Amino acid sequence: MADEHPCAGPALLVVAAALIDRRGHVLLQQRPAGKHHGGLWEFPGGKVEPGEGPLAALARELREELGIDVAPGDCTPLGFAASEDRRAVVLLLYACRVWAGDAASQEGGAVVWCAPDRLLDRPMPPLDIPLAQMVARMSRAIPK
Repeated sequence: MADEHPCAGPALLVVAAALIDRRGHVLLQQRPAGKHHGGLWEFPGGKVEPGEGPLAALARELREELGIDVAPGDCTPLGFAASEDRRAVVLLLYACRVWAGDAASQEGGAVVWCAPDRLLDRPMPPLDIPLAQMVARMSRAIPK
């Protein structure tokens, strides 16, 4: 008998951005209290809709969540994290240093700019943790 995979259905594809300002700080947003992982801090982004590419989804999510516009060409892939808990989830993280508008929560949640080495000072959902560690490592490797 073949081993049954613990995940039901296709993987959920999620995109997120490490928005990096001129000081090198990274934006985190707090998940709403009533949602899964409510109160935890994460990189902004969301689910890729059917028929949508990852960069188009990222641009849409950042516009909806933060009121900013990003051009897909200004987003650089950084890495990914995956989970196979209740449902397989793949989170793609992009770095973005250029956008139009002032990033502010459009859903009433909190946002904060953090130095890369302080990202993990805030509680995060499990998939964001290895990505935050990666962002912190990468920022130390880039000469100031």
